Amino acid sequence: MTITQLHYVLAVAEHRNFTLAAEKCFVTQPTLSMQIQKIEDELGVLIFDRSKKPIQLTDIGQKIVHQAKNIVNEADRIQDIVDQQKGFVGGEFHLGIIPTIMPTLLPMFLTNFIKKYPKVQLIIEELNTEDIIFKLNNGHLDAAIAATPLHEEKIKEIVLYFEPFVAYIPEHHNHFAKKEIQIEDLDVDELLLLQDGHCFRDSVLNLCKRKTDDKRSHFQLESGSFETLIKLADEGLGTTLLPYLHTLDLKESDRAKLRHFVEPKPAREVSLIYPKNELKIHLIDALRTTISGVVRGAIAFQNVQIVSPKPTK
Repeated sequence: MTITQLHYVLAVAEHRNFTLAAEKCFVTQPTLSMQIQKIEDELGVLIFDRSKKPIQLTDIGQKIVHQAKNIVNEADRIQDIVDQQKGFVGGEFHLGIIPTIMPTLLPMFLTNFIKKYPKVQLIIEELNTEDIIFKLNNGHLDAAIAATPLHEEKIKEIVLYFEPFVAYIPEHHNHFAKKEIQIEDLDVDELLLLQDGHCFRDSVLNLCKRKTDDKRSHFQLESGSFETLIKLADEGLGTTLLPYLHTLDLKESDRAKLRHFVEPKPAREVSLIYPKNELKIHLIDALRTTISGVVRGAIAFQNVQIVSPKPTK
């Protein structure tokens, strides 16, 4: 039994298809099938039930795949140990970022990180929180940046910063004259929200203590971008909430419509998250240090109240 053979087993377990697994492993399908057959012959059991479409793991196959993941991870850790000993920071690093953080945070740190660590090939994906958790748990991401706490047993969280919510109140609204607002001032029936699936939406609804399946009193309008929400608010269709970093890029006329909350300000916790058994800890530390260095000056809020990004049950 070899590490390469275990890689093949994991590929088939993931894709449930020998041909696709072979493509992902850059080998021919007969080669991959033969190597998996060798493992099954050696163990005297069937790992896959080939009679089903798509291919399914047998009961013993599920246990074998679980152990194979541990073995492959520990084998990969050897190279990680060597890299850390040599002080080498390089190689591929797969990073996921949620959509409400990507546009504002990524431009702040990416150039600095690339210049400081030119040997790192940073592969970045914009993903919602649910997809990030799935990909972290299945080894398709090395780390991610998301709103926390997530309370995921297998995922570690390192807080990067706290980002307050800021209300966008158009001039025609009765709260426009206020210098600061309170949570009680929010009317969830007039709040313009991001589409379902965004954790920022769930945070706003949790802040308002309103469940996602409640009915609106007049109309329901959801968008996939903050820019659209701002334009709709200006058209008299309601108000909205924005993450603080997003407000820094607004034009001066729009910034005049922003209203901060009284302290403690409701805020989201933004963290660098990664599997507890992650191999590339030196790369994670490099990323954390870079991001912390650039956001320290932009985020100066301390007296905040963290709002959960998890949907209310």
